[in-house]
Amino acid sequence: MSTGTTEAMAGAAAHPGRGFALLGAVQVVLILAITMLSPALPAIQHDLALSGARLTLVSAAYGLSFSGLLLLGGRLSDLWGRRRALLAGIAVFGAASAAAGLAPGFPALLGGRFLQGVGAALAAPAAMSLLRGLYPDPARHARALAVWGGLAGFGATAGMLLSGTVSTWVSWRWSFAVPVVVSAVALAGARAVLPAGPARVRVRLDVPGAVLVTAGLTVLSYGLVEAGERSWGEGVVWVPLLAGAVLLAAFVAVERKVSDPLMPLSFLVPRRRAVALWAVFIGSAGMSTIFFLLSLYFQQVRGASPLLTSAAFLPFSIAQLATGTVAGRLIGRFGGRAVTSGGLLLAACGLLLIGQLGAHTPYAGLLLLGLVVFPVGIACVFSGSTVVALDAVEEHRAGLAGGVVNTAMEVGPTVGLAVLVSLATSHTAGLRAGGSGTAEATSAGYAFALMIAAAAFAVSAALAAIVLGRRGRRDGTGESAPEAAAADGSDEPAAGQGQFAGHAPVQPVPSVPPVPSAGG
Repeated sequence: MSTGTTEAMAGAAAHPGRGFALLGAVQVVLILAITMLSPALPAIQHDLALSGARLTLVSAAYGLSFSGLLLLGGRLSDLWGRRRALLAGIAVFGAASAAAGLAPGFPALLGGRFLQGVGAALAAPAAMSLLRGLYPDPARHARALAVWGGLAGFGATAGMLLSGTVSTWVSWRWSFAVPVVVSAVALAGARAVLPAGPARVRVRLDVPGAVLVTAGLTVLSYGLVEAGERSWGEGVVWVPLLAGAVLLAAFVAVERKVSDPLMPLSFLVPRRRAVALWAVFIGSAGMSTIFFLLSLYFQQVRGASPLLTSAAFLPFSIAQLATGTVAGRLIGRFGGRAVTSGGLLLAACGLLLIGQLGAHTPYAGLLLLGLVVFPVGIACVFSGSTVVALDAVEEHRAGLAGGVVNTAMEVGPTVGLAVLVSLATSHTAGLRAGGSGTAEATSAGYAFALMIAAAAFAVSAALAAIVLGRRGRRDGTGESAPEAAAADGSDEPAAGQGQFAGHAPVQPVPSVPPVPSAGG
């Protein structure tokens, strides 16, 4: 190895906290980019004279490319080298962010958002897999994973707060300054504080599998985005859904035959891992539903400004941060099973509380209580399920594992919003037909969707409690080794890392349907 490479590895080993802080900042901003335009959509529509369809595409473009390319990005990080993949992804993400912020019109903004997702899909799996190089000791690695599990949620909430504040005081374009600055800092400091990772995997890239899964997830996600504001029977919805399902079925068939599959199906066979990925999926779906429905509720039903709408989520963010600081200790003391299933149950309770909203429900009451209980639960879900999902992952599949976990986090909101927004819309339409006023019917529709989500979380909590209790190997504490390792407070990432420990998209909040104009 060269002297520079040796020094970089020594620096990363001596100061893992610096590397974690850099990777954490990258992960937060990748998720922040999903939600940072949500409260600003009316302003974007006005400034660029966008139709409803074009506004939907601008909102959806980042999530479509991000979720569709994550499995490929994870595999490429194993093939190219993790630090190299991270740097390439950050460079694309940062440049695309600058282009989107300066976009003179719709084509440039749409292209910038899509390329942001391309860079994010390459950077996110690489960032997660580099944690193993920073914390090779299993105990410290488990501790870092517990903190890492909450970064996405903190990023999503931070995006909402940033967007509402910036769009109120200056311009929505300045929201893109944060991704640009973080990308520049990460590019400048990555080689000094991050290990290069293990030697690149010497296998062929599964090109047919990569094409099929990328096309399948992208087309399927597009159909689900359209389902959020159209009838499921319309061609623009069911045709992409059918095409996506066929492409993904073909992907599974290819993966069963190739010698070096992009996504070894055996990776998903362990029931504990499958349930943990489901917890990530439904957790991100629930959080995006909260953000989406309450953003519309505060602005369209209660007449709040984007700034006040963002401020309404401040307790949500504080609860995430507070829970994130103790997530590792909770997993170490009670185990991944209890933290994940308990978190799902708490989140269900939070959804039940928020689901009591009406056209004139006071904020300082059940609604505020729900906005505190839900993020505590979802923080536990993401931390516990991340540790369980990455348990016993082989070193050469770390990038793949990061891609799978991030895919669950990104696809969850798209599916969740498509289903729950459709339920809310249908319920609202029925009430309107029965003579209810617009505000009352809209609020009741949102409440109905949230109650359905609460039921899904409660069932998932029971499933997690049953399946995650079937442990394989154990140590003296009765938990699997990574979960037990997280118990020692000395293994927690350095103090400077705690600032990134908020919880629970990837993504995400996914695409957000256009906000009706005043005349609509």
